[in-house]
Amino acid sequence: MTFQKLKLIPSLLNNIRDAGYSRPTPIQAATIPLVLAGEDVLGCAQTGTGKTAAFALPILQRMLQDPSPRPDARIIRTLILSPTRELAMQTWENFQLYGKGLPLQSCVIFGGVGQAAQAEALHRGADIVIACPGRLLDLMGQGLIRLDWVEIFVLDEADRMLDMGFIHDVRRVVRALPQKRQTLMFSATMPPEVEKLALDLLTDPENVKVDPVTSTVDAIDQGLYYVDKGNKKHLLIHLLRSENPESALVFSRTRYGVDRIVRDLKKAGIEASGIHGDKSQNARQTALKRFKSGECRILVATDIAARGIDVAGLSHVINYDLPMEPEAYIHRIGRTGRAGRDGKAISFCCIDEVKQLNQVEKLIGKRLREEHSDWPMEITTPSEPKVREPRPAKVNAAGQPLPPRKPAVRPVRHSRELPAPPAASRQAASGRRSRSGSSVYGQPVRRKKR
Repeated sequence: MTFQKLKLIPSLLNNIRDAGYSRPTPIQAATIPLVLAGEDVLGCAQTGTGKTAAFALPILQRMLQDPSPRPDARIIRTLILSPTRELAMQTWENFQLYGKGLPLQSCVIFGGVGQAAQAEALHRGADIVIACPGRLLDLMGQGLIRLDWVEIFVLDEADRMLDMGFIHDVRRVVRALPQKRQTLMFSATMPPEVEKLALDLLTDPENVKVDPVTSTVDAIDQGLYYVDKGNKKHLLIHLLRSENPESALVFSRTRYGVDRIVRDLKKAGIEASGIHGDKSQNARQTALKRFKSGECRILVATDIAARGIDVAGLSHVINYDLPMEPEAYIHRIGRTGRAGRDGKAISFCCIDEVKQLNQVEKLIGKRLREEHSDWPMEITTPSEPKVREPRPAKVNAAGQPLPPRKPAVRPVRHSRELPAPPAASRQAASGRRSRSGSSVYGQPVRRKKR
């Protein structure tokens, strides 16, 4: 199978050739003809199989061949929703690559940065918009985006959207789209929630399932080191020095872990950058740019980058911490071994991560090859689960705990009632008025002088 047999136009074929692609991947060969025919598609394929090109190439061709419903203005004809900023940027870069020299404009929208540049790009006009749900809804609320003319809607990484809690935002966006449209939905896994969402969004979709998430790329060499938690940093430094990777992506489970690993590597004289959700968008983009350009060979990240980094020639993926969900292991190691290249995935496992390791091996259907190092696992007793300590008591100036404060009890206020006057007094009062004014219960009331 070649790209020429997929009936792509010459300009796209030239851009594909310049990008270094020779043959379509299975997901591309199955999806491109369906999208060109205008069918709704539900695609399921693991990360690293070329899903972006599978929908980007036919979308570009359809927009070139089909006239715009409003030739007098540049309107949004294709909307692509992405779960993370990194994935949105990667998708936009692919559209720029595949659509080089074509009279189509695209822009990318995400939060974490000022909206001025994005609003200006929308004002100039964009045929294709790649957006994260949060910023898209924000701009829609300001009246800066209208989706009345969208012809093609793509929901990318649908399972990740659900994991990150974007399902309600997705439904709000869909309600603003025209009823008559082509919808494409792609996901690395297909849990019941994704299938239910597909039934709501797609009309008689064509199902394309290639390389399910339980499979791993054969070109990836997978190894495992049993190592105590405290010695992971020593093993990582040793491997980076001995293996001398062309580029390595190191995964940590927590944001604090990313910062700690970067500090340990820099103390050892190894240049590394880190990205996680607490860093600003500019810092994340700078770190990714340095990593992609080769200026920095080591990037440490949380799972937020597992599906948003596409680096040609990424040679190593190192699981410093095993993920809590076994499917995340597939997404992590799928960053290497792409486009027919070889790759290496190395995982560290301490005694507290044996359960996660068993889940990973059960998912992929094989045991990881065990490697040996100078730091073998010596601690064989799992750590005690952390008990949440009670909040410390307040102390006085002498450091002694203060007695607990009693809850304030508000006194119950009863309405004051004046005693009823005797009947004789009422009669006397009703028949007698004082010169100074009216009387109450027979007592004169003095009026204030004005």
